[in-house]
Amino acid sequence: MTAQSLMQVRTNHDGVVSRRTFLRSLAAGAAGLGLMETLTAHAQELRRREMACILLFMGGGPSQFETFDPKPGHANGGATTAIDTAVNGIRIASPWTNVAREMNHIALVRSMSNREGEHQRATYLMHTGYLPVGGVRFPTLGSIVASEIAPRNFDLPSFVGIGGRGIFGGGSIGSGFLGTRYAPFAIQNPDQMPANVSLPTGTTQARFGRRLGLMQDLERDFAESGGQARVTDHRAYVNGAANLVRSPRLQAFDLSRETAATRDRYGRNAFGQGCLLARRLVETGVTFVEVGLNGWDTHQNNFDRSRQLSTQADAGFANLVRDLRERGRLDRTLIIWTGEFGRTPRINGNNGRDHYPRAFSIALAGGGIRGGRVIGSTSAGGNDITNRPVGVADLFCTVCHSLGIDPRKENQTPIGRPIRIVDGGNHVRELFGA
Repeated sequence: MTAQSLMQVRTNHDGVVSRRTFLRSLAAGAAGLGLMETLTAHAQELRRREMACILLFMGGGPSQFETFDPKPGHANGGATTAIDTAVNGIRIASPWTNVAREMNHIALVRSMSNREGEHQRATYLMHTGYLPVGGVRFPTLGSIVASEIAPRNFDLPSFVGIGGRGIFGGGSIGSGFLGTRYAPFAIQNPDQMPANVSLPTGTTQARFGRRLGLMQDLERDFAESGGQARVTDHRAYVNGAANLVRSPRLQAFDLSRETAATRDRYGRNAFGQGCLLARRLVETGVTFVEVGLNGWDTHQNNFDRSRQLSTQADAGFANLVRDLRERGRLDRTLIIWTGEFGRTPRINGNNGRDHYPRAFSIALAGGGIRGGRVIGSTSAGGNDITNRPVGVADLFCTVCHSLGIDPRKENQTPIGRPIRIVDGGNHVRELFGA
């Protein structure tokens, strides 16, 4: 009950508020205000924790057999061999030598499943927790996390997307009904500074400020004429851009400040450098970074293509975990490695694997995740999950648990429809604790 509702308490037939009704309403109002204060304090505490999340998204659906659930010796395993890791009993596919060394700090889920086997719908579900529904634009995970725990007065974007064509830079998944304030700041090439982040030649800070003031005057007239919603969105874009241009933290985007040796460790490719940029950004205070590596749709020549992609992903993923750990930031940064689904156990006639949402693997590190463990398993041939199935809602609840977010919180769409952050599911308890 809010303070306003205290003015709307019930009266008797003479329009007089009884003492009992007044006291009851006052108590309810106080409780309501107390709840509001508690929720506000909780939100502020979450932001003070400076938690962050990095999503490494493997677009196209990586094969679990060629990554984290190899089946050597079985006909479905193909030519892929398995290697030992730093954890006794955990073996992964042979290209992942760097990840193998970091396995003490990485947990694998080999029993992940997705209801969708079509790329666009499966990617949407893995990013939002929902299937596409007409009339509702669900926000992607980065926007959700940013809206819940990102600092409110930060001068860099709270959500940065690197690579991942088809998701960022004109893709169909964005901040949805959460609005443009939490939209991803898209970067296609991590080797280059973001475009248009310096003032035009000859424009001083004072002149720039006057231009912003003039724009706000023009927007105010438009807002008063019925365009308030559009003005709100436009101001979010403009203010974000203005803060970025003037921010001393902008150097976080400059990879030239890293040593050549560090850049070599991550791999001199877009994904490796994207992982290095992600590390720099979360250390600077950015809340959510997504780095994409596409090309995993291996219907043909699965084994050679998976090896090439795995080599890139291995160096970037492992060194991201290593550096955040050594620099004391891993406990406050959740890292998620996943694609939209896995690949078929059966090898097709083109030496490839087709779509397989029924059973695939993901990896997690940091953010309270206990490394060196495997959750779930698949059958000898990888056809079925044999124990501890994990669904998309469970994964989202696990992310929320790691970051301190209430998965049952309801956000309101522009038309007033309440949408839970996660509909169903439970966090995977085995990933946390002793």
